[in-house]
Amino acid sequence: MDRKHFFDAVRASIFACSLTVPQVEGMEALFDAAAAYQVVDQRHVAYILATPMIETGGTFEPIVENLNYSEAGLLRTFPKYFSAADARAYARQPQRIANRAYASRMGNGDEASGDGWRYRGRGYCQITGKNNYRRFSDLLGVDLVTNPDLACHDDIAAKIITIGMRDGLFTGKKLHDYFTATSSDWVNARRIINGLDRADEIALFGKKFNAALQVASQ
Repeated sequence: MDRKHFFDAVRASIFACSLTVPQVEGMEALFDAAAAYQVVDQRHVAYILATPMIETGGTFEPIVENLNYSEAGLLRTFPKYFSAADARAYARQPQRIANRAYASRMGNGDEASGDGWRYRGRGYCQITGKNNYRRFSDLLGVDLVTNPDLACHDDIAAKIITIGMRDGLFTGKKLHDYFTATSSDWVNARRIINGLDRADEIALFGKKFNAALQVASQ
């Protein structure tokens, strides 16, 4: 594949003739990860590229989970972990919110351990909880448990999303479930990451990235 031709194609079809340095670097990192983990189906690569269009707002910069919830936001997002009184006490305090909401689950210690904040979501598609950081540490050979912020480095974030989507490590659903020798389900592929949240939008981006990859492969 000619990457220059690819970037020319996506400038015209997706990014209104302009790409930032982080967008280029992020997509380059995703291409490198796809090659490293032998993701060769063009549709699979296209859908991996499409996912950060929603998860990062199209910036292709790995993000850190925003936990700056209002009282109402806490009750709506974490009703199991915050009573009305708790929500008033914790509102707009991201570190305390993370430590409470993620305490004693996903491999985290209790609220006082600070693991909820330490292992909050990071990446192109956010991994959350000590167990996930440990899992990807083992898979990538990088110590994300000791250094969780490494998940926000382009190359590491790209490897996480690529191997995670390839092998179904996020929701149990994987790329091969939706893109087979006989079919392509661009909409339901969103279940690989997050149910059907904004599935139609990602499907459209996936098809556009696929077309750009096709141009670049000719």
